[in-house]
Amino acid sequence: MQVPKTTEGSTSGINRDRLAGMLTFWLRPAFALRVVGRFQRIVGFDRSMALASSALTALVPLAILGGAVVYSIGGKDVADRLIGRYGLTGEGADAVRYLFSPAEGTTASAGVFGFVFLTISLLSFSRAAQRLFEQTWELKPLSVRNTRNGLWWIVVLVAYLVVNGWLYALLGDGRLGLAAALCDAPVTAVFLLGSGRLLSAGRLGRAQLLPFAVLAGVLTAACSVGASVYLPHLFNSSTVRYGAVGAVFAMISALFALMVVLVGSAALGREVGDELDRIRAGRRPSDREVRREWDGVVEQARSRWRTAREQIPRPRAKGPKGP
Repeated sequence: MQVPKTTEGSTSGINRDRLAGMLTFWLRPAFALRVVGRFQRIVGFDRSMALASSALTALVPLAILGGAVVYSIGGKDVADRLIGRYGLTGEGADAVRYLFSPAEGTTASAGVFGFVFLTISLLSFSRAAQRLFEQTWELKPLSVRNTRNGLWWIVVLVAYLVVNGWLYALLGDGRLGLAAALCDAPVTAVFLLGSGRLLSAGRLGRAQLLPFAVLAGVLTAACSVGASVYLPHLFNSSTVRYGAVGAVFAMISALFALMVVLVGSAALGREVGDELDRIRAGRRPSDREVRREWDGVVEQARSRWRTAREQIPRPRAKGPKGP
């Protein structure tokens, strides 16, 4: 039996048709509305700001202490690493050095009070992340009863930050840090998958979290590439306008954008997982239903366009000039 030959053009045509079918299915209006509704139900922007604020108060002291340890054994401190990673210059670089470098002749260290404050800040950040998983997947809140898993999550977070910093120190010299971002995407996906398992106290399985982890890994990598382009301008403009405190505004803005990506990925990942469950249960919408949805959107857009054109005043025709 001979296998029919397929030309390169027909194969690419089949691939294009398949890709177009996937896009029209996953971007169909009903699914998009479910994702938007999920984002609204978890109060996405408020949740993102809460996560960004918790991350700022937890990660900045952790970064300063960790950078001091690295610097004491012959490495760069946090300020130099941030300046090198994002190519900061001028007043933006000076503000980062002012915030993250210890005063001249001193070293960054933490006493008992500082250690307690750092632990409380990190636990607060872990609970903010825990609430994201609980609200997105509609789980019963555990609050402080999940503190032990929150402490384990802090250990995992520190390990992830070390690996992330090592990747960007090793591969971040290329254009826009693309190589580092590509290598960091699967690391981020694994970290978020483990985070969901820990912070939900095992109530979320790997299959439930996998769509979110993969989507967040890819989108945060894209966000990192965009940050390498926009952050230098943001730091410089903020410090010129507000002084050293402008660097804090720039950091909270960058963290908020990152958290919007994570919260949006959680809402999208939840709906993708639910849709895959429907497909496995044999409840996949037919191609006719998907086409009917798109036809309705196209017809509505055409109707609005016609209405808008009718409302635009037409120029009056000029009459004949007099003698």
